This record gives sequence, structure tokens and C-alpha cells, in this order.
Amino acid sequence: MSDMNGEAQIILASASPRRRELLEQINIRAIVQSVDIDESQKQNEPVNDYVERLAMEKAQCGFDTIRNDKDLPVLGSDTIVDIDGEVLGKPENRQHAKKMLMQLSGQKHEVLTSVAIITQDKSIFATSSSQVQFKALDEHEIDCYLATGEADDKAGAYAIQGIAAQFVKNINGSFSGVMGLPLYETAELLKQCGVTPLAEAHTA
Repeated sequence: MSDMNGEAQIILASASPRRRELLEQINIRAIVQSVDIDESQKQNEPVNDYVERLAMEKAQCGFDTIRNDKDLPVLGSDTIVDIDGEVLGKPENRQHAKKMLMQLSGQKHEVLTSVAIITQDKSIFATSSSQVQFKALDEHEIDCYLATGEADDKAGAYAIQGIAAQFVKNINGSFSGVMGLPLYETAELLKQCGVTPLAEAHTA
């Protein structure tokens, strides 16, 4: 499936609408194609290694399986929430999501997002780390939020760009990284692959 205006500059190995929208924000047009990998954390695998491995495996899977006649760079990304050494991925169901939000209530947690890009001759990645402080949440507030459905497919069971923005007292790091694609790191990696967002905007 492709989502683009004009000629695509990269392939996004992700079906995430948030990542596609963030790329569009910096004027990057992408062919969007989901990939399927095992996202399980390995035993004793450090959190940084885990998120970096998943981003690279997504990019590699996209590079290996997606038709790419024009040799476009393939971008993969992964986001995880880490609280006190415990990884909070996407919730399995709403009860699981409720448990996650109760853990995050009144606490500071870390959001790690890795970006990996693979081309014919490059394999590069970068990781963004952000600290997010939640206000104290009561059970009714959590239940009302879960009823919106926003938490269903989000790492840590919340979307900072959505309704859950009201829960965030403070963020130290990359807002776009917490959303799922840190734009500073992404732009820097793309430049290494010959894709320059500002140059593209100037010539558009």
C-alpha cells in the first residue's frame, strides 16, 4: 500500500498512521508497508538493545520483503515505555491497559524510540530517550480514558498527542519521539542516505 503525494522518497516499514503523519510533517513522502516480526524481548536483554533491535529488524524485514524497484531507503522504528526497568509495550486488552496506566499514575517513566534505516550500502540507527512525568490518576479517570479506545494499540497504553496529553505534567526530551518517531534523529539519518527534508521543501 502506498500513501504519498508526488514521488516517494523512502519506504516506511510500519503501518502506524502516527509515523506516516510525522514524516509528512517534515515533508518526507513515504510508501507505507507494514511488516511482521517477533517483538518479544529476549531474556535479560537491556531495554536500549531491545528497542534498537526491533527497529533494525523491522527495517531489515522491509528491505528484504517489500518491492523496492527504485532502491529507496527503508525506515523501521519501534517505541517502548520503560518504568523502573519494566517494559510496557502495547496492551493485550483493556484490563492490561488499566494496569499499565495505574503503574504510570503519579510516576516518571522513560520512552525510548529507535529509528533504523537500511539501504543497499548502509545500515544505520539512532535512539531517542524522553522522560515523561504523569499526574496522579484516579480509577474513574483511567476507566473513562480506556473507554475512548485511544489506549488500545499504544505502547504504555496512552497517546501523548491525544486525550492523554492532559495526564502529562512534564516531558523532558522529544515530543515526536514519544509519539513514535523522533524527527530530529530521523532527519539526521535521512540526510546520511541522501534524503534532505528542507532541500525537498525548497524545491517543491
